[in-house]
Amino acid sequence: MPILEREANLYPADLLTSCLEQPDAKWWALYTMSRQEKQLMRKLAVQKISYYCPIIEKKTRSPAGRQRTSFVPLFSNYVFLYGNEEARQVALTTNTISRCLEVENGESLRYDLHQLEMLLALGEPVSIESQLQPGTKVRVKSGPLKGASGTVYQRKGVDRLIISVNFLQQGASVELSDWEVEVCN
Repeated sequence: MPILEREANLYPADLLTSCLEQPDAKWWALYTMSRQEKQLMRKLAVQKISYYCPIIEKKTRSPAGRQRTSFVPLFSNYVFLYGNEEARQVALTTNTISRCLEVENGESLRYDLHQLEMLLALGEPVSIESQLQPGTKVRVKSGPLKGASGTVYQRKGVDRLIISVNFLQQGASVELSDWEVEVCN
């Protein structure tokens, strides 16, 4: 049983899949103060400001041996905001943000975040990958991630697919079979 229920990590629900046409809107990476990601997301939702923060399920054991489930951000301290300068200013007034970074290539970030959300929706265990390693670029040709692109690498003899968020130089990986992918040109 989770300590707290899963909260919305995306507003609006179609932020990553639709072409949002807002005048002067761009992507921002908001670096929050320690453990303030969910508080920021709640405040942005109240203000109806578009945001995304990938959340994963984390299971731990208490000293008494009971299993605890919590929902934590995949990328510590990061919440992605989509909006204009006014939305950014409103976010800065929440007193939860340490830094605000403008994303140069917003469409590329949106694509990366959409692929990451598809990966997380599978419910499979994922691992955060801090250092993206060079490898073969591939595209998934079958299964629930069909069409997703990423890099294949091996960890402990197991093939894994990295879905990267290039802006952060981080990503997440999932176990993969070689028959599910084809080499990208």
